[in-house]
Amino acid sequence: MRKALITGITGQDGSYLAELLLCKDYEVHGLIRRASTFHTDRINHIYQDPHEPDVRLFLHYGDLSNLEQIANLIYNVKPDEIYHLGAQSHVRVSFDIPEYTGDVTGLGTTRILEAIRRSAIKTKFYQASSSEMFGAAPAPQHERTPFMPRSPYACAKLYAYWMVVNYRDGYGLFACNGILFNHESPRRGETFVTRKITRALANIVAGKQNKLYLGNLAAKRDWGYAPEYVEAMWLMLQQERPDDYVVGTGETHSVQEFLEEAFAYADVDWQRYVEINPRYFRPTEVEFLLADPSKARERLGWEARVTFHDLVRIMVDADMQAIGLEPPGEGKRILEDRFAGWHRWDTGVSALLSNVRSEIE
Repeated sequence: MRKALITGITGQDGSYLAELLLCKDYEVHGLIRRASTFHTDRINHIYQDPHEPDVRLFLHYGDLSNLEQIANLIYNVKPDEIYHLGAQSHVRVSFDIPEYTGDVTGLGTTRILEAIRRSAIKTKFYQASSSEMFGAAPAPQHERTPFMPRSPYACAKLYAYWMVVNYRDGYGLFACNGILFNHESPRRGETFVTRKITRALANIVAGKQNKLYLGNLAAKRDWGYAPEYVEAMWLMLQQERPDDYVVGTGETHSVQEFLEEAFAYADVDWQRYVEINPRYFRPTEVEFLLADPSKARERLGWEARVTFHDLVRIMVDADMQAIGLEPPGEGKRILEDRFAGWHRWDTGVSALLSNVRSEIE
């Protein structure tokens, strides 16, 4: 039985990845921060009491700012694969706490790489890099596009990216950078713009909210569906040689397009409820991100199947369902249509999508 360690296991990607690996019969270990409040909602449905027989999911308290904790955990668990997803991941917030973002998002990666090197454990390492590293670089962006970061978050991620490359070249580590473009789902954090929109829409329909405050509506992003993207992470660590990959859909849409698509789907006039608030603008904006995922398609056999329009419907349905409303219902049908009989996905991924469908039922 292979072992995997996931940092950020309680986040959107970490929860989907944990499901996928459990479906593939891994023993999964997750690093979580100690807090006085529960923050494990995304993985409660797969959590097992460690005293029960045949347990394959284990959670460990730790912090990415503490090298000793990380080193001890890696040495004791001896994972075959490490998926480093943990970070201070909110771009706008990184302008307010740049030092903390650099410590956790940037140096946190270095601490894990150094722990792997010192322990001499043969493990494969995945680094969650970000399309934000491209910043103002011309689109479409691919693995050879020069980086032009435009936020403390992007700078921290870029530092981590180059540390992965240096440890791979200098010490022979099997270490990969997955440069993932924006990927969303019903489990996306509520302060991220896509989830902020779909959650507010559900509350507006329910009569619980009157206004939605947003920032830059013109920014364009390559938006995909998160459960598909965790499969790309796993595929990178199944290759014979480590490498870096851009992962995205290959199409871009503005925040306003997402807003219009979501509200139109629920038959609501967005202009009646949306106001622009300058506090949500970034000091330096990233206006246009568009992935060229050719390498991932050719070498990993991976490509996105859920389109932008599908993604919006899946998320709106889920947020309406979550507060007791009857959603339009296209989200579930989309998932069934896109993945039924898709022979490339093995039983593990099929099981994952069964869990995902339950989010909008």
